Amino acid sequence: MEYKLGEIEMKFADLIWDNEPITSGELAKRCEAALHWKKSTTYTILRRVCDRGLFRNDNGTVTSCVSKMEFLSKQSEQFVEDTFQGSLPRFLAAFTAGKRLSDKDVAELKKIIEENSR
Repeated sequence: MEYKLGEIEMKFADLIWDNEPITSGELAKRCEAALHWKKSTTYTILRRVCDRGLFRNDNGTVTSCVSKMEFLSKQSEQFVEDTFQGSLPRFLAAFTAGKRLSDKDVAELKKIIEENSR
């Protein structure tokens, strides 16, 4: 599964994640209000994200196949793999280049490392 969405597709996905389960008709109304889309645009994008395996539309009820947190986690992993040859230290070095981490940031990172290194 490809864990990439464009900016507008991500806004669309957020509408689903924030409101699921949601009927496709209600989703179309929310997309019209939030994104200024016609109903046909909503159904085209819905079909696209369903074909990618991120969401499903069963008899007019739209639900996620992947949680938002799982999606973001996989998207981040894919970015680090594609851009930094899978090296988390290289990613962190690039991400923090030219800026200082706060004591709170450092403490949170240490906690994450400790929790995930067992």
